[in-house]
Amino acid sequence: MKLLRHGPVGAEKPGLLDVAGRIRDLTDVVDDVAGAALAPAALARLAAIDPESLPLVPAGARLGPCVGSVGKFVAIGLNYSEHAAEAGMAIPKEPVVFMKATSCISGPNDDVVTPRGSTKLDWEVELGVVIGTEARYVTQEAALDHVAGYCVVNDVSERAFQAERGGTWDKGKGCDSFGPIGPWLVTRDEVPDPQALRLWLSVDGVMRQDGTTKTMIFPVAELVSYVSQFMSLQPGDVITTGTPAGVGLGIKPEPIFLKAGQVMRLGVEGLGEQTQTVVAPV
Repeated sequence: MKLLRHGPVGAEKPGLLDVAGRIRDLTDVVDDVAGAALAPAALARLAAIDPESLPLVPAGARLGPCVGSVGKFVAIGLNYSEHAAEAGMAIPKEPVVFMKATSCISGPNDDVVTPRGSTKLDWEVELGVVIGTEARYVTQEAALDHVAGYCVVNDVSERAFQAERGGTWDKGKGCDSFGPIGPWLVTRDEVPDPQALRLWLSVDGVMRQDGTTKTMIFPVAELVSYVSQFMSLQPGDVITTGTPAGVGLGIKPEPIFLKAGQVMRLGVEGLGEQTQTVVAPV
């Protein structure tokens, strides 16, 4: 099942994608794709609905973030060895955990707004993990039982803010529009192996990233278990799991960073695609 949210910014409604690729409205069935609606029993009730019985959403409707009311947006850094190498950093012995501000979350095709003072705007295609039931001190063996589904994330980053302005990475990761998620949340039953998914990203038609989740240093089950040792994970929380090689920072002989007017396209196998245009600061 592919769940989504459609409509204007701040007024998104719940929906799903039918087998013909049409958006169906779930407003009369569930309040939002969020919180308790992501529990196994709630997802089972949605899966039992005949999509043909649901109203069609007009073509061209804006897609919002595929999860609403996200409480925590947890990110994992340096989770692919080749990316760590291109960043000039050692392969971590434990997952590198940081937080992206929930205010950075945007729709999959919304513009990415260059923050004021930005000089090193960069891209990162990632697999997102959406929590469905509370996870606290869970084992790796039980970790995926707490996952509602998966989505595409672009962990947009401002490298100068991240690495040259002191403190933690968070300042370069949480600017408004730096967290496109979606187009849809694909439920766990449709992703039998999250470690067998291709990820890719292009800029202005030039392929920059082309990797696979099988090369993660720390796989999804380990990440959910690990993070749950330090904070409880609640329904609707999102973990974005790191990016493969090919970010702008790592391009040789000179890094390449995003400029206003450029277009990113990215996707994860089976989870859909995103398209974002970079726009000038406001």
